[in-house]
Amino acid sequence: MKATLQCTTHQSSILNKQNKYDYIITGMGCAGLSLVVRLIQSGKFADKKILLIDKDAKRTNDRTWCFWEKAEGVFESIVHQRYQHIWFHAASFSKLLDIAPYEYKLIRGIDFYDYCLQIIATQSNIETVQATVTQMGNECNEAYVIANGITYHAAYIFNSILLAQPALKPKEHYLLQHFKGWVVETSTPAFTPAQATFMDFRVSQQFGTTFVYVMPYSENKALVEYTLFTESLLQPAQYKEGLKNYIQQFLKIDAYNIVEEEFGVIPMTSHRFAAVQGNIINIGTAGGQTKASSGYTFNFIQKHSARIVENLIKLKNPFIALPHGPSRFHFYDSTLLYILKNKTLSGDIIFSQLFKKNKPQPVLRFLDNESSLSDELKITTSLPMWPFLKAALRY
Repeated sequence: MKATLQCTTHQSSILNKQNKYDYIITGMGCAGLSLVVRLIQSGKFADKKILLIDKDAKRTNDRTWCFWEKAEGVFESIVHQRYQHIWFHAASFSKLLDIAPYEYKLIRGIDFYDYCLQIIATQSNIETVQATVTQMGNECNEAYVIANGITYHAAYIFNSILLAQPALKPKEHYLLQHFKGWVVETSTPAFTPAQATFMDFRVSQQFGTTFVYVMPYSENKALVEYTLFTESLLQPAQYKEGLKNYIQQFLKIDAYNIVEEEFGVIPMTSHRFAAVQGNIINIGTAGGQTKASSGYTFNFIQKHSARIVENLIKLKNPFIALPHGPSRFHFYDSTLLYILKNKTLSGDIIFSQLFKKNKPQPVLRFLDNESSLSDELKITTSLPMWPFLKAALRY
């Protein structure tokens, strides 16, 4: 619920001065920029004074977003690569999956930033500030943020910055999805451009759930990403070794150039992040829009941003009744996180069973929190029953 805070006449007069906005968006990553682009494209907010704050200039290709969808999305024009066929590999099971009518899509970070910043630059009502956010809160029925020592006020703040790891409650779990990616280029054809590797679990599982995905850009160029679900990060040399071993052993490539690198960490947790804190609306990972059991975030951000804009237009406020989606999906995610954290069943076995015993389309719906109860019954009964039953009962 939105908190109502009283203030004195003196405080109220201060808030009416400079650094006052209708909306402030803290963090110019996927969530913050997706929201502002949707605000602009709606055509309904040209009279609103909007401020975006981020510590970075967003001028580097620092990450990649992968996701699947059936229709064209808001960012269709900057999709760098798309696939209707994806490989799943594990020690006991490999299959090329036809995911139509879905397409598996890839957007490069730099393309996303450039696209959004170009749109923002055309809007005279939107300002950007490069600064580090150190504090935010509520005051006088409004919200405020402090960045580089300067205080800014707004009717609403949309915050995508996770300032600290949350304090976990009993039965909540916290893992890290961490990944190191190389864009590699070869002198001879080495990749099939129409086919992505969605998950390859044939790599060593010594650290925990570990897989590699491969997104070809052409016959000679691809993104190769070494990914882990564990409680702690590896040493830099261990990611490098994992990538080198995979490229040599499974891609059968000995000579290649590394033309780009990326590294990222995403929290995978059953903790319920606060959706709203007074007039602060949390978005992105900070607002619980990262899928706890997989780390996928892009589509959840898009759905959340669309609902915020819809509410602002129709109800004149951004508050959403169910910002995290149906509660049963939180239960499924919490159960899987318990299993992965306690290593009662390895991740490669779980995902192998998912894709071996089910068609890919209902699995993708399930991972997007869009499956039906009948989908979910088939999926859950395809998994090893006893470990999941024990985890569900403990949860």
